[in-house]
Amino acid sequence: MRHSRRWVHECWAALGLLFASSLYAAEVVKVGGAHFPPYVIKSNLQESSGLLPQLLDALNQEQAEYHFTMLPTAIVRRFSDLQRGRIDMAIFENPQWGWQDIDAEAIDMGLEDAELFVARVEERRGQEYFEQLEGKRLALYRGYHYGFAQFNSDPEFLTRTFNANLGHSHDSNLLMVVRGRADVALVTRSNLYDFVERNREHARKLLISEGVDQVYRHHAMIRPGAPISPERFAALLERLRVKGELQRIFSPYRIAVMPVVADSSTALDAAD
Repeated sequence: MRHSRRWVHECWAALGLLFASSLYAAEVVKVGGAHFPPYVIKSNLQESSGLLPQLLDALNQEQAEYHFTMLPTAIVRRFSDLQRGRIDMAIFENPQWGWQDIDAEAIDMGLEDAELFVARVEERRGQEYFEQLEGKRLALYRGYHYGFAQFNSDPEFLTRTFNANLGHSHDSNLLMVVRGRADVALVTRSNLYDFVERNREHARKLLISEGVDQVYRHHAMIRPGAPISPERFAALLERLRVKGELQRIFSPYRIAVMPVVADSSTALDAAD
């Protein structure tokens, strides 16, 4: 009996060592996580939720070669964090959003979101209300790049040119519209419908544009020398796509899961 117990303990110890060694062997890939609902929702300094943590969990479940972990960053700091190697990847990006002079490679994730115009419902107000932004009070998200502004995210430019109020919350911008403190808010489609789901009392008060300011074709930006290659990351994403994991994570937020062409990476080298 004593020998049997010792054999069991030795087996558990061996399994523990094997598990620990597999974790130790995994290459750690640091992914920047900036507050960007519903992709990253920071409830406090230690905890975050949202679509990015779900995606990283799915990537970690799929294989043991890499361990993807989220490292906090900020919308305005993510470029420099990637350049100096503090993070290895920035996810849910678009090459038009200021990455032109950053030495990184863009991997098409096959995920599409959009930016919509939202106003308050009023009598005789229809879709034509969104055709002219001049003279209207805009509620925008600080640090975002908007198509109507030629992707210039400079706060002074947006405030001066478009009479914009720049905030740090889509929810707050939508509430400004509901309360008549702003005429038009620009909101990410995924966040808008999440807001409507959480705030049913406001759903009938919002006029949503049929047209879009821009379509987000999300990319992953990977720095040179990152632990994972662009090709390997693209292959892992494809495995999740085929298994339906991307659909499971993103479709509830009206984020379209799209096919990706064979050569979906785009080099963005500052030397070009």
